[in-house]
Amino acid sequence: MDARPPIPPFTEETAIRKIRLAEDAWNTRDPDRVASVYTEDTRWRNRAEFPEGREQVRAFLKRKWAKELDYRLIKELWAYTGNRIAVRFAYEWHDDSGQWFRSYGNENWEFDQNGLMMRRFASINDLPIKESERKFFWALGPRPADHPGLGELGL
Repeated sequence: MDARPPIPPFTEETAIRKIRLAEDAWNTRDPDRVASVYTEDTRWRNRAEFPEGREQVRAFLKRKWAKELDYRLIKELWAYTGNRIAVRFAYEWHDDSGQWFRSYGNENWEFDQNGLMMRRFASINDLPIKESERKFFWALGPRPADHPGLGELGL
């Protein structure tokens, strides 16, 4: 198995780097790319879904991004220790009717010795917003380095 640096134990610097790599991958909305950073036997909790294994994660992500259109995500470090990272995040998206949402949440991550994520537990709330209330305006894909983070946006 190839390593996925940064690998644990994490420092503040490597935890922040790991989070940005995850954010960039999720902003591609590519289920294959995103699923590849999880162990084959990864376990998740995402809202009321409990995918187990990389293939279930891939299927989950395909469904997610078929529903959550024009998805843009920002993640930030909350805490870290050893092989675990806690993240807070927000993302904006709209459904097929054009209704925009800002989804807020927290994730707890646990990594194996190669830097692959073994566990991901996410709690997420969706807030309907008007299109005029959006804050994430970069072109689809990874967030530009100069785009504000959650704290700078007051989120």
